Amino acid sequence: MEVSHLKGIGPALAAKLAKLGLHTVTDLLFHLPNRFQDRTQLVPLHRLAPNTACLVDGKITSCTLQRGRRVSLRVTIEHHGAKLGLRFMHFHAAQAKSFISGRNVRCFGEIRPGPQGLEMVHPEYVLFDSQAPALAEQLTPIYPTTEGLGPARIAKLIAIAWEQLEQGKVVLEELLPRQLVTKYKLPSLEESLRQLHYPHLAQDIEQLQHQVTPAKLRLVLEELLAQQLTLSQAKQNSQQLPAPVMAAHKSLEQALIKGLPFQLTLAQQRVWKEVLADLETPAPMVRMVQGDVGSGKTVLAALAACRAIDNGCQVAILAPTEILAEQHLHSFSHWLDPLGINVVWLTGKQKAQPRRQSLAAIASGEGQVIIGTHALFQEAVHYQHLGLVIIDEQHRFGVAQRHSLVKKAPEGCGAHQLVMTATPIPRSLAMSAYGDLDHSIVDELPPGRKPINSVLLNNTKREEVIERIRLACESGQQVYWICPLIEASDALQCEAAQDTCALLTCALLTQQLEGINVGLVHGRLTGTEKAESMALFKAGHVQVLVATTVVEVGVDVPNANLMVIDNAERLGLAQLHQLRGRVGRGQAQSHCLFMYQAPLSAMGRERLDILRQSSDGFVIAEKDLQLRGPGEVLGTRQAGAIGLKIADLLRDAHLLPEVQQIAASYATYPEKTAQIIQRWVGDNQVFAKV
Repeated sequence: MEVSHLKGIGPALAAKLAKLGLHTVTDLLFHLPNRFQDRTQLVPLHRLAPNTACLVDGKITSCTLQRGRRVSLRVTIEHHGAKLGLRFMHFHAAQAKSFISGRNVRCFGEIRPGPQGLEMVHPEYVLFDSQAPALAEQLTPIYPTTEGLGPARIAKLIAIAWEQLEQGKVVLEELLPRQLVTKYKLPSLEESLRQLHYPHLAQDIEQLQHQVTPAKLRLVLEELLAQQLTLSQAKQNSQQLPAPVMAAHKSLEQALIKGLPFQLTLAQQRVWKEVLADLETPAPMVRMVQGDVGSGKTVLAALAACRAIDNGCQVAILAPTEILAEQHLHSFSHWLDPLGINVVWLTGKQKAQPRRQSLAAIASGEGQVIIGTHALFQEAVHYQHLGLVIIDEQHRFGVAQRHSLVKKAPEGCGAHQLVMTATPIPRSLAMSAYGDLDHSIVDELPPGRKPINSVLLNNTKREEVIERIRLACESGQQVYWICPLIEASDALQCEAAQDTCALLTCALLTQQLEGINVGLVHGRLTGTEKAESMALFKAGHVQVLVATTVVEVGVDVPNANLMVIDNAERLGLAQLHQLRGRVGRGQAQSHCLFMYQAPLSAMGRERLDILRQSSDGFVIAEKDLQLRGPGEVLGTRQAGAIGLKIADLLRDAHLLPEVQQIAASYATYPEKTAQIIQRWVGDNQVFAKV
């Protein structure tokens, strides 16, 4: 039953619900609370504790306007001699006038320490005179929302949907295998949903939110099963068309290996064998190669390209940024030009004449290796015989983008896919988020690489850091100075604020480092301007490069031995680790200075200490997962990926092996597979169809 059939839901409200993926009454029933609030009891003002959410009553004693950077409204309430402040940064005149001394007010919000004692900032409130509002009779569920559709309205709609279920107008079919229900002694689907939407008052809120009760486990297992089935379908669909069998001619491979100034590590050799096993079969390879910064993934990609060209196929290498694409152009040209392989460059910002030449070379087959950005899968690009797609930093692309490039293969044929990432992804996360890919890990760094010395420094030490930079430059070394996001004003978007920080820092360093050339790279520069700045830095004409996080991937300057990361506490661990990996590419000892703004929170200190103590990307990724959760660790791969409503990849990782086994057995139940995917994945099934 469509939601539009429910009383009170017109086209406008249906459109808002659609933004949340709520199209049917069943969707509403499975729209689960992400937390609960206790509004069943009042907390006396004298018993308030910071960082807790609670319901309070009090009498208004004062209402004043406080002026500063921004005018705020401060209301003081009192009960039995204890006081609490209410603060509003956004308010209107009528609202201010309604807070009359002597009136009673009931508020719900989080208690915070304020400049004048404990306070609530922008609490929910109800004003009353003598008759106090009734207390809630059960815990209040808080649902995911969208603009113009708050938790209270969604709760009312779910109550209507629940009536439809109780009246038998909606039927919920049991789709979870009986062996799981029996093994874990799980309640029925309807009872599980009831307990999650309308929990018993005696249940502990912390337990509801963080622990897996039988009712919650019932739905967690079903959701994980739906996710795994969707990923399995995605993999099957990607392998429907046969890919070219790339036999072992070995002429180009051997020539490349012979010309390398180093030997492949044991890890590289192992992963290369796994890649070869895929390439030598007619089923399209869909393999992700993970490896820490500097582990040598690019060489493996070059070897795969040689194998493809030996078999008469073209190779497309897709990078998320022009800087990274140019790095690949330099590396692949250096390795492949001596072998007589024609490398072609294609980006969206190319001038008309070079672009026409590149397109002609790709269409004729003269272009054997094509390197570029999103331009590679545009409609105007026609490949003669695309057989291998290599995607770097694949978490920067949505699934649909990856498949748009794969579809450029000849009609009736598939293409092998080799996707690479220098972002270490914990096994539990990879199993769930990238279950449509086979996995290989390059878990060994080349010999001779010295560990980077990592130091934490307070921002008050800036002058000492600048002097250290001077000494490094005078000794012939080069330096990165990374500027993360600064506080954005109302007039500045996040990216612009970051760029502004880089501009200001560049001006400061230029002034203080007399005689030392300081360069600048940030998001608002054109592709040509970025390339020019990077070229000057690589050539050694610029000693200090001030940059935003655009240099996170792909920039390889062996002479850069010192990196300063300003306000490091603002960045994630995985991102900080990747940035740090831009130094230490040469033989000299390298250093990374993580500068922070005091005071650091306990978590902030713990995060930076992890970086100081470990250089293992997978250890850091596990810690990042524990501290921040999976959503942020995965990054922009969420575009087109499957979001989880109730399961938690960290908490529920132990369930994945069993769920994967059950998912494999579902191949004989296509109808049930379709039903469970529709129930949990819904419109995101596009993930499995592209």
